[in-house]
Amino acid sequence: MVKVDKMSVSFDGELGDAVRDAARRAGVGLSAWLAVAAAAKLRADALAEFLDSWETANPALTPEELARAERELGLRADQPAA
Repeated sequence: MVKVDKMSVSFDGELGDAVRDAARRAGVGLSAWLAVAAAAKLRADALAEFLDSWETANPALTPEELARAERELGLRADQPAA
């Protein structure tokens, strides 16, 4: 059995409307949409924390290394990631 933790959350009106609309467009319930959003935020925070610690312990990437990464990932510096 999966543990379920019920919570009560509050948003300002516009944000609440936007969240409900996003869940509806995604075809999922509000709780499921919020759970996915919360999990994504936790992953992003963990990645940011890891990168901060990595940058503290390692030298900065060179422009050549960044250019290589952009090529390998199919990105350009002036193009946002999809």
